[in-house]
Amino acid sequence: MLTFIATSILYVCGFVFLYGVIRLAVRHALEDIEVRRVQAQRAEEMAMARDQAMLRDHNYLTNG
Repeated sequence: MLTFIATSILYVCGFVFLYGVIRLAVRHALEDIEVRRVQAQRAEEMAMARDQAMLRDHNYLTNG
């Protein structure tokens, strides 16, 4: 009977621990996705600004 109780407690604790680990992993993954989204957006804005500056400096490329 003691073995059954100990096994049951370890079984339940294992699921609680596994739930916590999965939850932590998902939270870190979502934070990484947000950081990469912001970096991609910033890189796009910098590329757009660089292109505009290049076209402003080299006006002959715009046929204008």
